[in-house]
Amino acid sequence: MNDEQRGPDEPRSSFIAHRSSLAEGISLFNAHQFWHAHEAWERIWLQSEGDPRRFLQGLIQLAAAYHHVQRGTFRGGVRLFDAALSKLATFPVHFLEIDRDEVVAIAKNHRDRIARGEHIDEKDFPKFRYN
Repeated sequence: MNDEQRGPDEPRSSFIAHRSSLAEGISLFNAHQFWHAHEAWERIWLQSEGDPRRFLQGLIQLAAAYHHVQRGTFRGGVRLFDAALSKLATFPVHFLEIDRDEVVAIAKNHRDRIARGEHIDEKDFPKFRYN
């Protein structure tokens, strides 16, 4: 199957080489090291195209949103949550074998809470799982 025949939930063959960086970003995100997760995913994003690129942009924006939450800069966090959730909503729940369903649900709640100026405890931060 060539790249043009792939469905929207199937990554381009060139993306396969970046699986370890994708996993590194998830591990960093799950450890609440959001800036470093952002940086790991951005390295892949710079070399990606198509659906994987847009999906990665959503992950990068989500990590940046949680980085803002950690820093207490909620205004920037709300904008980044909005951008991330909008991008991620266009993909299947298990795109690139990442189960993001719970993360997105929690992030929506956190977005609303910080919009009201509420603090989010780090123990409540979401974690990605693999499908």
